Amino acid sequence: MKYVMTEHGLETELEFGKLTISGDETKGFRPYQLLVSSLVGCSGGVLRKVCEKMRMPIEDMEIEVLEVLRNPEEASRLEKVHIHFKLRGDQLEETKVEKAMNLTKKNCSMVRSVDQSIEVVETFELI
Repeated sequence: MKYVMTEHGLETELEFGKLTISGDETKGFRPYQLLVSSLVGCSGGVLRKVCEKMRMPIEDMEIEVLEVLRNPEEASRLEKVHIHFKLRGDQLEETKVEKAMNLTKKNCSMVRSVDQSIEVVETFELI
């Protein structure tokens, strides 16, 4: 990947399209938003795969970030992200989804990458 400096931040051209990164969210995605989105995207995709392998297809998934805790005394360091999954599916069973959530946390590369530096809390509810 190659990034080019612009007046408001950085840009790169990826297979899907242009990505603009900026400290000003009116000019592009803020770096912390991309990091949180990476955690959400990875966890959601892994959870879907794990549930499918457990013969519990997810018919609908909504993911909400309930908390993002940043430390202003350490350059606004990201310290905690609470990701909440709202899941719907006829085959979903609470105890099995709990197991799937544990497997998801162990197998999501983005969550594993920040494991020692950011607390990632993942909760769910069946709807």
